Amino acid sequence: MNRDFIHINDFVILVEEANTTRIEVDSCYFDEPLIAVAFYGWGNVDLAVKYGEKRKDFKHTKGLALSFYADQEVEFEHTVSADKSLKCLVVATKLSNLEQLPNQEGELFFDLLQELVNPKDHYVEGPSFFMTPEMEHIVDAFFSNSYSGKTKMMFFRSQITALLSHFFGQLALKQEEASKPLHREQLNKAKDILLENMENPPSLSELSKAIGFNTTRLKKEFKAIFGVPVFKYLQNERLTSAHKLISKNEATVQEAAWQVGYDSLSSFSNAFAKKFGYRPSQIK
Repeated sequence: MNRDFIHINDFVILVEEANTTRIEVDSCYFDEPLIAVAFYGWGNVDLAVKYGEKRKDFKHTKGLALSFYADQEVEFEHTVSADKSLKCLVVATKLSNLEQLPNQEGELFFDLLQELVNPKDHYVEGPSFFMTPEMEHIVDAFFSNSYSGKTKMMFFRSQITALLSHFFGQLALKQEEASKPLHREQLNKAKDILLENMENPPSLSELSKAIGFNTTRLKKEFKAIFGVPVFKYLQNERLTSAHKLISKNEATVQEAAWQVGYDSLSSFSNAFAKKFGYRPSQIK
């Protein structure tokens, strides 16, 4: 388990990373009451939030942006295993710091996270959603950059600002959509079907039928929940899975392309380069 604390303005950034070949449980607490947003990367690690006799479990954390208020009584427990590694950024601030945050950031907390600013329990969960590709790219960059010293801190500062901008931007969009009925359970089912069939995914009409939607409704509500169209989401997941296979030397570039459903190596390489900024053959 690697755990680093970075102080940027009045934010505390917790960077957590853990990989293991066996099942391990890691717990952490905050020293004081905080409002925070956790951004989860690749590993889809299991999370349990415990406070008093209450407990909240998260089984699908990959790509999750989770806002919350927590005090010293709350335990955050991650269960890490060989296929569920931990890559998580937590951006936190004290309640007393909100009015001092630069660039009117404090106003965004008051406007969009009101239930966290005035908490009614030891743990209060705010809005959560699955990150857009732009947000995932920023989170990935935290765990793969090679900067050091002052340059690294400058990089982190710019990336945190960008990440929070995307987060609050998505919250504002979702508030506009709040009056429209969204069916998260069916949409999560659609997402799971895509992830289980990356090599040979269903057509849009087949996927719609599987969850009881028509195609128009599926396209609209899937994008509202996950931030991207159905098959753009699938492409991002394919490329992320391929990146992991190649970087861990579990597959060659050609094998990774086949395993995630690409028949054409050139198409795979071009799509990979567009998402990550470099070709799969350049992974070290």
